[in-house]
Amino acid sequence: MIASNSARAHTLRLLGRAGLMALAVLSLAACGGRGGRPSADLAASRVTTIGVNSYLWRASLEAVSFMPLLQTDSNGGVIVTDWYANPNNPNERMKVTVTILDQDLRADALRVAASRQTNQNGVWIDAPVQAATVQKFEDVILTKARDLRRQASGVK
Repeated sequence: MIASNSARAHTLRLLGRAGLMALAVLSLAACGGRGGRPSADLAASRVTTIGVNSYLWRASLEAVSFMPLLQTDSNGGVIVTDWYANPNNPNERMKVTVTILDQDLRADALRVAASRQTNQNGVWIDAPVQAATVQKFEDVILTKARDLRRQASGVK
């Protein structure tokens, strides 16, 4: 059963990545044949084909890439993971929801919520999540989003 869940999670991650790649290819294909390049700053926070800030979206997907995904909605800016148990600590599992609230790259445009459970005698019991864990997740996403924006604008 564990191998089956692991294989299913791996398959879901691959399908998710394939879907994102297909979306990127379709977006790029739609850009061709319209004359010259736009004169706008391509690294601006609002240049996106999705409903939320693209840098926050990409950074969030990367931050939760080790967890199986349950739902992603790029227009609404929501990423929901399934339960993930670290192989080194199989009696504890976490689930994360990332919500992107705006098209601007700002700290208050990101919200991370986490749930944690511990296995006690074969039953999963809700357990508190340390505030520092959620804050660290947000910091990782924001740092990666800022790095992606810097890379896109050519600033080092």
